[in-house]
Amino acid sequence: MTDAHREARRAQIRAAALRAFTAKGYQRTSISDVVAESGLSAGAIYGHYDGKQALFAAVAEEVLSRRGAEIEDASGGGPPSPLTVLTILTGGMTRDLEDGRLLVQLWAESTVDEVIHDVVQEVVGTLRGVLRGALRTWYATRPDLAPDGPDAAAELLLPVMLGLGQGFLMQRAMLDDFDPERYLAAAAAVLPA
Repeated sequence: MTDAHREARRAQIRAAALRAFTAKGYQRTSISDVVAESGLSAGAIYGHYDGKQALFAAVAEEVLSRRGAEIEDASGGGPPSPLTVLTILTGGMTRDLEDGRLLVQLWAESTVDEVIHDVVQEVVGTLRGVLRGALRTWYATRPDLAPDGPDAAAELLLPVMLGLGQGFLMQRAMLDDFDPERYLAAAAAVLPA
């Protein structure tokens, strides 16, 4: 099996797992559900992943790491504003995750599962780095908003940006009457422009 074929098979398994986890939740999904969703054998899945926990971690890492790539891609035409970064972050998660419940479960599992916790720490660390870089670059073009310099301004806004992203995803997953456009409009009113 070539590396390209191996990665294609792993991507197929992750996509099937994402569908299964989204449909049934992490706790209620079994490897049998992933087998049924993927059309592969249990052996094929275990040949790539040690079990449900490792598969869940791989799915989470893939979904969250895409956001970093999208934010970096948006920097090609000049540094994106904090609102643009937030819009990219929330828009990508909305595309990847049907309703966000899976991400809420990931956060919950990370508080009680050491492996999932470590994955979340690593992926969020990477995401923080991307956000920090995007904010630093943007603040460098707006010295009037960064009296202590772009690094200090980026560090100050970084946890707020993460919180706004998590708040969007949490409310989207939990509240029947959540209005994403209104949320982003409110975020635009409080983020530096």
